Amino acid sequence: MEPDHIMQFFTYEHLPPHLREVSEPFAKMADGIVASLPRNPERTVALRKLLESKDAAVRARLAGDPNVGAKVAG
Repeated sequence: MEPDHIMQFFTYEHLPPHLREVSEPFAKMADGIVASLPRNPERTVALRKLLESKDAAVRARLAGDPNVGAKVAG
């Protein structure tokens, strides 16, 4: 069976250490969801909400970091 498209957004190996430590637990949970639940719309919703939560946690780690805006602004 083809892997879930959303799983690509749970990768964390490419991140710097301070973001990797935030993202890794979410990736492991996503792997557990895929391994233990049947593929259906509700599993997709669970993964999507977990991804939203992971993104919020990463933003929380970045909040107040003066280098974040400087990198984007260029």
